[in-house]
Amino acid sequence: MFSGSLVAIVTPMRGDGSLDPAAWARLIDWHLESGTSGLVVGGTTGESATLTDEELGELAEQACAQARHRLAVVVGVGSSSTAVCVERARRFSHLGVDGFLAVTPAYNRPTQEGLYRHFAAIAEASTKPLILYNVPSRTAVDMLPGTVGRLSQLERITAVKEAVPGAERVRELLETCRRGFKVLSGDDATAREAILAGASGVISVTANVAPAAMAAMVAAAMRGDRQSAARLDGRLTALHHSLFLEANPIPVKWALAQAGIIERGIRLPLTELSEAHRPAVLAALREAGEGGALIEHA
Repeated sequence: MFSGSLVAIVTPMRGDGSLDPAAWARLIDWHLESGTSGLVVGGTTGESATLTDEELGELAEQACAQARHRLAVVVGVGSSSTAVCVERARRFSHLGVDGFLAVTPAYNRPTQEGLYRHFAAIAEASTKPLILYNVPSRTAVDMLPGTVGRLSQLERITAVKEAVPGAERVRELLETCRRGFKVLSGDDATAREAILAGASGVISVTANVAPAAMAAMVAAAMRGDRQSAARLDGRLTALHHSLFLEANPIPVKWALAQAGIIERGIRLPLTELSEAHRPAVLAALREAGEGGALIEHA
């Protein structure tokens, strides 16, 4: 179920920070038309830290109703509190979502045993498949392949989004985890390399602004067409980097707002992209050559 180009989708907001259901519908339609394999709702890119559970439920319900199983809908339930994650998994299991994503607890810095027990508790509370998410650059804890391997033996835990860059971690995870367990890249800049090493796809930030191009690149890599994958990825390289010139999702939301696809709403403590970085993002969008209206506005 969880393979291909999945988007860590932004949460569109109005200027006052409230949710924008009309823009949300436009984004979902765009991804349906562009070949995106799945939506990760309320992840880091979706400003999970400032979404209420009620808002997360609204976003998930609208996504499920609109997608109608034409792509996977995955809901972020991560928190630094195991009890909060467990409650979210129980609460949202009744929705028509295809799975959950849970990130390693930030700031707490648990041990590997603590990470195992944390994710095992979420899996036990859920009736949906669970994707683990390891992103040490943001959480200050690295969930090691041995721990992921232990967790992969649990029935509900079916995949990991691995944001440690490069192919070596992917190969180690595939060697350690049970057969059929999926590894998804969580790093756009090295996603092609990860897929060619055996990853099943990517959960992407770049796919927010270049969904068709990311889907095509991932498809080429998954079929082992190294030449095509490299050519397609080459046009996206500047985007992979420029979308992280400031903390994600600041640049990607600015790019979508610049195109008129969403309003310029973002919640504090995040702020709008600084003027110094805007030319680099615009240049990267042009180089990608993706999606008529987006580039015309850029």
